[in-house]
Amino acid sequence: MTGTLADIFQESVSRYPDMPALLGKTKGVYEAVTYQDMALRVRRMARGLLSLGVRKRDRVALLSENRIEWAISDMAIIHIGAVNVAVFPNIPASQVEYILSDSGSNIIIVSDRNQLKKALEIQNRLNDLRIIAMESVPESEYDITSLDSLERLGDTSPSLDTEFESRWKNMQPEDWASIIYTSGTTGDPKGVILTHGNFVFNIEAGKNILHFLPGEVLLSFVPLNHIMGRFADHYLPLSTGSTVAYVENLLRLRMNMEEVQPHYMLLVPRVLEMFHEGIMTTMTKESPLRQQVFRRALSIGRECCKCMENKQTVPVLKSLQWRLADKIVFKKIRSRLGLARLKFFFSGGAPLRRETAEFFGALKIRIMEGYGLSETAPLVAVNPHDLLKFGTVGPAVKGVEVKIAADGEILVRGPNVMPGYYNKPDDTAATIDKEGWLHTGDIGELDGDGYLTITDRKKDLIVLSNGKKVAPQPMENRLAASPYIAHIVVVGDKRSTLAALVVPAFAHLSVWTKARGIDGDPKSTAVLDHPEVQRLYKGEIDRLLPGLADFEKIRRFSLIGEELTVDNGLLTPTLKVRKRSLLERYAHMVEEMYR
Repeated sequence: MTGTLADIFQESVSRYPDMPALLGKTKGVYEAVTYQDMALRVRRMARGLLSLGVRKRDRVALLSENRIEWAISDMAIIHIGAVNVAVFPNIPASQVEYILSDSGSNIIIVSDRNQLKKALEIQNRLNDLRIIAMESVPESEYDITSLDSLERLGDTSPSLDTEFESRWKNMQPEDWASIIYTSGTTGDPKGVILTHGNFVFNIEAGKNILHFLPGEVLLSFVPLNHIMGRFADHYLPLSTGSTVAYVENLLRLRMNMEEVQPHYMLLVPRVLEMFHEGIMTTMTKESPLRQQVFRRALSIGRECCKCMENKQTVPVLKSLQWRLADKIVFKKIRSRLGLARLKFFFSGGAPLRRETAEFFGALKIRIMEGYGLSETAPLVAVNPHDLLKFGTVGPAVKGVEVKIAADGEILVRGPNVMPGYYNKPDDTAATIDKEGWLHTGDIGELDGDGYLTITDRKKDLIVLSNGKKVAPQPMENRLAASPYIAHIVVVGDKRSTLAALVVPAFAHLSVWTKARGIDGDPKSTAVLDHPEVQRLYKGEIDRLLPGLADFEKIRRFSLIGEELTVDNGLLTPTLKVRKRSLLERYAHMVEEMYR
């Protein structure tokens, strides 16, 4: 596959000039930017960057939430052959500084005053850093340039138009498009270099699986600097004439879903699990009769999904019952969620619990779970829409090879694999072998149909003192199904038995304790050490992990009285637990469990 991201975008502009490309909130109302208008703004901004002397392969950092200006900035950067170094907006200034310093970025584009504050703090230490602000601020107060000023600057020199055309038309597939910094669950993030060719290959592969249509709306929620968001919420829909609408923030997600009525959404598993929990909690407040009808409808839906998964014809009577259940029950639920037009959710970034996928399948909400990494731009495997297998991430996409190494590690080879890590040749050599196989660090299995199942992270495997190996991730995923558990980390490496650090779901725990007359803050030691609370969690562990071998059983656990957040350093920006940080902070608890 040849071509560049600029080629693909310009083709969409040519084919769909008057179609809405982007939808963003302005004064409380969603307003559209057409493909033609977006192309004009991309050109103006790109000329502004050229007027600042931005050269090919110069790194330009982008520190912003998902919004119209993010999409325009990215396209402007890549059209002139520069490299987008997109940064998570919810990380502290110190981490932003590390990424800018490591990547050699000397321009940063920021969204609001919160992000501007981080950039100004860094500017004092990186003296040659130029700041461009998306939102209007008094430029005289700061050493910055507004986005409006940048576009006007480009307008003053018509000769830059020739340079702009030359840059994007002469770009090659092997040219760098972005450096994406990994979440860094176990150390400093590494910069993944991705080329235009990496992205274009996956766009073409994705079109055969994720059928976005011109004019249909995708609601963008996953951060665009995350590789899954960049692919599914940005490049892919803009290559098909679809419309990308932006969620304002997590608190307004449900409201924005109702306003936009999306056809597609990419969501991380944790958000889908929150929807699942929310629907089930809402049903407990309904009358006994409504609850009984819902349970029966859900059971019928699950039976039908099971037939489809096993390639069996759904019995006519059962199919009619499912259709009736949809009309009476499920359609109303989808409508309340703003999902009346939804064709599918796309899930990635972490394993999705099988029960969550089955639940939404029964509600006739399709979840297409996929697998990928920053290093593969990101697409490796996706469940096809016509034959989902719950608990798997589907077969490899066309043109990508996947195999399982002798130790169970998933290896990937194809045109989507990165050229390497920025300024880290040793890490690159350790990750991509001489035959071109990318060693993912994930443990998995391939079934007879070629469907891939992710079972754990290689580095997370626990080796007990007796030599027995335990994969903690499947256990953690099953335990996370408990309404009383927010996060759990299984430990025991080089120990005789397994133990676990448990972060309660404090809202659910509070309801449970109050109903039993246990007073106090659910995060307090008095509540967490209460015998009844300890029995509750012991019971949840036993209930959700039945039938394990003796060495796989969790013998001890400790309850942590603290929420895990990005701000306190215990979650990555993609809401994964930073296991190393958690174990360092609560090392005393681990030692106490084994004392």
